[in-house]
Amino acid sequence: MNGSKIPATVITGFLGAGKTTLIRHMLANANGKRIALIINEFGDLGVDGDVLKGCGDEVCSEDDIVELTNGCICCTVADDFIPTMEQLLARKNRPDHIVIETSGLALPQPLVAAFNWPGIKTQVTVDGVVTVVDSAAVVAGRFAHDHDKLDAQRQADEGLDHESPLEELFEDQLTAADLIVLNKADLINADELLGVRAGISAHMSRKPAFVEARLGEVAPEVLLGLGMGTEDDIANRKSHHEIHHADGHEHDHDEFESFVVSLGQVADPAAFTQGLTELIQTHDILRLKGFADVAGKPMRQVIQAVGSRIDTHFDRPWAAGEPRETRLVVIGLHDLDEAAIRDGLSRLSG
Repeated sequence: MNGSKIPATVITGFLGAGKTTLIRHMLANANGKRIALIINEFGDLGVDGDVLKGCGDEVCSEDDIVELTNGCICCTVADDFIPTMEQLLARKNRPDHIVIETSGLALPQPLVAAFNWPGIKTQVTVDGVVTVVDSAAVVAGRFAHDHDKLDAQRQADEGLDHESPLEELFEDQLTAADLIVLNKADLINADELLGVRAGISAHMSRKPAFVEARLGEVAPEVLLGLGMGTEDDIANRKSHHEIHHADGHEHDHDEFESFVVSLGQVADPAAFTQGLTELIQTHDILRLKGFADVAGKPMRQVIQAVGSRIDTHFDRPWAAGEPRETRLVVIGLHDLDEAAIRDGLSRLSG
């Protein structure tokens, strides 16, 4: 790697794989390294950015965090990402390292290719692409790289006559990786974890490194300093989108939709969490995340749900003058019953 260039790490992974948790741990153990974050949030509420701003570490100041909320980063490279990079590079106190957290819907390849943009290529290099995998979800078959299961699903659904976009997205994120983090390893046994690794490796022509993780705890020296210069190898990591585009297909994300729900104070957090679990199962919600205003608590409660698994914790006190409210982003496949979900959430907080 050219030592005069600022290294940049792209962290990608499916919805709820644990990207934000991994970044939070990285920041808490940065040992004074000045890290700038570019966060591509999916939905209308910058939840992940607020989570990171609550970390309290000196390397996690608001000036070093940029949120891109105008859509999938791979679709807004020229209009959104490149101007953001140019602004970071124009700063007097430039970062030691740039970390980019993509949304769960982003294709890493167009983003990596953007580092060849004139004016950026001479100043920044892609240190590596880190793909975070929810190992427990893969074992459960929800987003597994399993062609037999995919064929069974295809046969069971008369309206499905092509490969699942979810499967393609998962493949593309793995194809781009220099390092694959098998996260949530504590939720499965050793044989299952070996199976996840073997299943991923069997379908890859390239052989990226693997690391196992619990709660996103990976040492910064493992994530940063890979020295790959990935932008020079992008031709060997073609995505399904690039292949389809050659045939005239257009890349879109119509399969997914999201909306934000604002609620009142939560009187019983345990009952609220249980109700969320039931609502998620009933409506097959992929991802739910946000904050809750819990009665009698001076701190806001962070809510992160992947499928029926829900994690909650209090991250920081409500700021003076900050409106106390409960706000959640709901993400799922198309045809979500938004009205029913909104009604169900309203009943939970009532």
